[in-house]
Amino acid sequence: MGQIVGIDLGTTNSVVGVIEAGRPIVIANSEGTRTTPSIVGFTKDSEIVIGDQARRQLVLNPKNTFYNLKRFIGREWDELDEISISVPYNVKSNESGSVRILSPNTGREYASEELISSLIRKLINDAETYLGDTIDSAVITVPAYFNESQRQATKDSALLAGIKVDRILNEPTAAALAYGFEKSSSNNVLVFDLGGGTFDVSLLKISNGVFDVKATCGDTQLGGNNFDSKIVDWLAERFLAEHKIDLRRDRQALQRLTEAAEKAKCELSGLQKTKISLPFITTNDDGPLHIEEDINRKLFESLCQDLLDRLLEPVQIALDDSGWEPDEIDEVVLVGGSTRIPMVQQLVKTLVPNEPCQSVNPDEVVAIGAAIQSGIISGDLRDLLLNDVTPLSLGLETIGGLMKVLIPRNTPIPVRQSDVFSTSESNQSSVVVQVRQGERPLAAENKSLGKFRLSGIPPAPRGIPQVQVAFDIDANGLLEVSATDKTTGRKQTVSISGGSNLNEQEINSIISEAKSKANEDRKKRSVIDRKNNALTLIAQAERRLRDASLEFGPYGAERQQRAVELAIQDVEEFIDDDDPQELELSVSALQEALFGLNRRFAAEKKNDNNPFQGIKNTFGSLKDELFSDDYWDEDPWDNEMNSNYRNSSYRNSRDDDPWDNDYFL
Repeated sequence: MGQIVGIDLGTTNSVVGVIEAGRPIVIANSEGTRTTPSIVGFTKDSEIVIGDQARRQLVLNPKNTFYNLKRFIGREWDELDEISISVPYNVKSNESGSVRILSPNTGREYASEELISSLIRKLINDAETYLGDTIDSAVITVPAYFNESQRQATKDSALLAGIKVDRILNEPTAAALAYGFEKSSSNNVLVFDLGGGTFDVSLLKISNGVFDVKATCGDTQLGGNNFDSKIVDWLAERFLAEHKIDLRRDRQALQRLTEAAEKAKCELSGLQKTKISLPFITTNDDGPLHIEEDINRKLFESLCQDLLDRLLEPVQIALDDSGWEPDEIDEVVLVGGSTRIPMVQQLVKTLVPNEPCQSVNPDEVVAIGAAIQSGIISGDLRDLLLNDVTPLSLGLETIGGLMKVLIPRNTPIPVRQSDVFSTSESNQSSVVVQVRQGERPLAAENKSLGKFRLSGIPPAPRGIPQVQVAFDIDANGLLEVSATDKTTGRKQTVSISGGSNLNEQEINSIISEAKSKANEDRKKRSVIDRKNNALTLIAQAERRLRDASLEFGPYGAERQQRAVELAIQDVEEFIDDDDPQELELSVSALQEALFGLNRRFAAEKKNDNNPFQGIKNTFGSLKDELFSDDYWDEDPWDNEMNSNYRNSSYRNSRDDDPWDNDYFL
């Protein structure tokens, strides 16, 4: 049986770790370095090169050398932003809208999963060489805010590389595992993970080997590459103003600018000023042109203020969701090479009044955590328990366009939640289950993950069929949704793996929009709830009328039946109007009419043994006795229905409305 390793599959660099003699270690690659550049390329002879070899041909062969592949994995073309597609190689959309990467040397187009699988295969080969043993499976880390499609695509990449994925692990959680390994104290830890292409923040409670994730948030389109782009744009704009040439349109020049910008960013972490020198960057009619620019830390920080602002919000959201105050944080763990930027470290210090932990290597800590998780799975490490969470709320769309949440955000995983729904129309033979992800009460404002249809429901009045919808999230954060008709046992199941792609704007605005538009959403929901409750009341009233006709005959309860019929007409008249007051009044009148009809039913129960009761019902005799005030003082129907009426949404709180718990598909 082969071994299991942990892989940090990074945007800029990747690292592999393993448990050896009960301790996690990082495995050096075949070039002798502990980190492998996440770059894949093809030479002029169509030979594949990976890591450092691929990096060496970036400038001379930019069309056939591919980096930042992690930003493409599991995403559709329409979801990519300008920075993601601003690369020297060719990126396009195929017929189905998926991202494809072109290589002129091979004459082929590749999915990002295929190229990343080559990188994973190299990491595995290097690890097998070091261990002298085969490797069958791995724990692979991803950003905490990776959605289901991106997680599934990561697993597919590993499968293409011939490796089974035992666990998809969130990167901040992996970092916390590495930090808390062999620590017996109880700490509240904030993990600030700013890598080359993604940003995550997680809050964990670590106590005696138990790692309990309290909250997580992040941005899958924010990382060190964005800081590099600021310097690239600054250089390109200055060159454009002086020479009227946009270097960003020249693939080779753009690659040289990108490398120079990354180098300057790293140097400014230790220096106040650095020089950018790029001779023979391009030519014009006067001959070759060069770049000679000085950039200081103050200028660099002024260029990146908007990026710092984008780092603030996820941290605050995670703190709010956890219920912790900043002074309750015991340790701050910095993860990712971009956390070496001084202004990023200063930002963290302003958020949490603690010095960041310097005991872990930000480039290797995630791989160490992945190795620890692999040791837990293999049994090499014991007495460690990891409880992770889901980053965004999951639910489905109900009648009126509302979002019914089944799994709130930051719920510990794995988890299973279910609820019972019904049909919105009489004799409805099928229901469509539309799965949504987000924090808004209106379904249209949340991300659609996918939908499926459950057919074969027996004909029945509105609200009678019962369909149980269940959400299952496994330890990898992958979602499966099932719907079961409780009458027939018919079941439909779907794994949500291709529809939950969240672009940068959606991720950043999901929770902020929910807060800023809370009042507007509340009003819209109130209108929809009012209409749905009215429809439910009409359906119940019609059923009671049918029951009355069977129980009393055509004239036995004529006054009460006529009152209900007139009240139904009034509700139907105002149900589509914009005047909520008229609808409330008509609904109240219908409730009163139903109370009267229900009283009549209660009275008849007391007279069931009277052989002449049918004659009395037909001719309406004993009317005065049945409807006298004294007779109804202790009637159970009166107490129950008036209690419901007093607590309904048309009197007091909507939360106590007897119709409020009915959801329809």
